[in-house]
Amino acid sequence: MEFAGGGRLEVRITASDVGKRVSVRYVTDSGAPGEKFTDAVGVLTSWEDGVLLITRRTGETVRIAGSSLVAGKTVPAAPARRRGPAATFPELARATARAWQPLESEPLGEWTLRAAGGFTRRANSALPLGDPGMPVAAALDRVREWYAARELPAYVQAATGGAGTQELLCAELERRDWRREVSAEVRIAALAPIGDTGADVDAVRLGRSFDEGWLGRYQRFGEPGPQVLKVLGSGPSVWFASVPGTGGIPAAIGRCVVDGRWAGFMAVEVDPAHRRRGLATAVMTALARRALDEGASAAWLQVEADNDGARALYDGMGFAVHHHYHHYRWTGA
Repeated sequence: MEFAGGGRLEVRITASDVGKRVSVRYVTDSGAPGEKFTDAVGVLTSWEDGVLLITRRTGETVRIAGSSLVAGKTVPAAPARRRGPAATFPELARATARAWQPLESEPLGEWTLRAAGGFTRRANSALPLGDPGMPVAAALDRVREWYAARELPAYVQAATGGAGTQELLCAELERRDWRREVSAEVRIAALAPIGDTGADVDAVRLGRSFDEGWLGRYQRFGEPGPQVLKVLGSGPSVWFASVPGTGGIPAAIGRCVVDGRWAGFMAVEVDPAHRRRGLATAVMTALARRALDEGASAAWLQVEADNDGARALYDGMGFAVHHHYHHYRWTGA
């Protein structure tokens, strides 16, 4: 935090800085002996009635009384990654969407409405990349109507934590009774090191399709209807991996979609009885090698923020957080 002349902290932000990334220091125990200070860095999404809302990288919203500010300034966008592939938010958001396609989609300006019979929020949520061609309030009304006509809950997928992400939209959703249900990290890495882990891939089987055994290990649905098969099979160049297990159910599985320079990894699952044996690494290594053969050079994946085991695995493989995405569900009357 910068100091003003004379060694004093200074508040250098105003309500006109809404939409900018800021760093602030504020009092948390105002008036108490030995006042405590804390800092917040994120996008200033609101400053009304003397209260600031700052959205952190993770999507968490911090509410701060303006009277408690002791310092504040605008700061540059989050620093670019210094290793691995360069990627803009729109490029990566579109690549991840192409790897998990719905049964039905409809444009709403530059937004996309997606439905797949309720199978996963990703395939059953509005993807707002750009201008909806109407005021946001009207666009959200249209989103609600579109999903209601399909007897599906209305979801919007929005992102925080990167250059060009959607902190202001997230704040608008929360103001309009949309509630965040799930948050996930989008991580990226160079692909070549993943294909060069040294893992034993001899037992990993790769193919263009999956069978009932693969679905039995995936276990992200009840009875696999056509929407499940369609979504899993969608994407520019799709590969499935499995490691033989017992009873016709693989010990480990994975899915990879190759799309130009990108290789997206999904559905990496390991039988609990076979964990900590390197099977997840072997599956990803085998899929990475196939993606490298097709000309890909960069990798991405999505992992829920509370999945500590998977996050530790991906840390070790060189994946770093690019941004976070969140699914907001309409909860109003």
